[in-house]
Amino acid sequence: MLIVPDLKRRLFSECIGTGFLLATVVGSGIMAQRLAGGNDAIALLGNTLATGAMLVVLITMLGPISGAHFNPAVTLIIALRREIKALPALAYVAVQIIGAIAGVWLAHAMFGEAILQLSQKVRAGPAQALSEGVATFGLILTIFATHQARRDFVPVAVGLYITGAYWFTASTSFANPAVTLARSLSDTFAGIRPADALAFIVSQITGALLALAVCTWFLKPTHEKSA
Repeated sequence: MLIVPDLKRRLFSECIGTGFLLATVVGSGIMAQRLAGGNDAIALLGNTLATGAMLVVLITMLGPISGAHFNPAVTLIIALRREIKALPALAYVAVQIIGAIAGVWLAHAMFGEAILQLSQKVRAGPAQALSEGVATFGLILTIFATHQARRDFVPVAVGLYITGAYWFTASTSFANPAVTLARSLSDTFAGIRPADALAFIVSQITGALLALAVCTWFLKPTHEKSA
């Protein structure tokens, strides 16, 4: 018999998981930039590997508790699929945002940075917005297609997808509204100007909804006809 953890435990899982994710994204960005000696490619590589690895760990250990969404776009799609009710879904989103911001502040504290910041890093333009739509579309497709094909491989698939998407998208694949909002509060390597965040979030939601439409058709169970 499957025992579903109570809502408080699921919310704690989402909060701490998203917090560790953002501490990794921002903290590894700071570390990578300090060690790379001005080489942005090396800094991005360090940032990429840390983020992909942490995603595998977080989804593996917290997936059985909350589903390991760590992402309002993922929670939205799961709610639209009626796999989570509206009020718990809203609570998921709230704690994801809280955890994300706390993770950014924790990274700042660990590296001796000012806790409260606003990013000045420009990430603007149609190419950046398109990249976020593509990145989020691919993330949702990865989650649901892998879940159907091989459920136990989802943590690795998501980690590998984000690792690859850091490099094939112009935006370095935020693919997550909570991540985008929190990174606007960090004027470091991983930051994004608050003025640019809205376009990212709109594109992420659009990409997620498009992925839902595709997955609804593409992954619909089929039955072979008898010969």
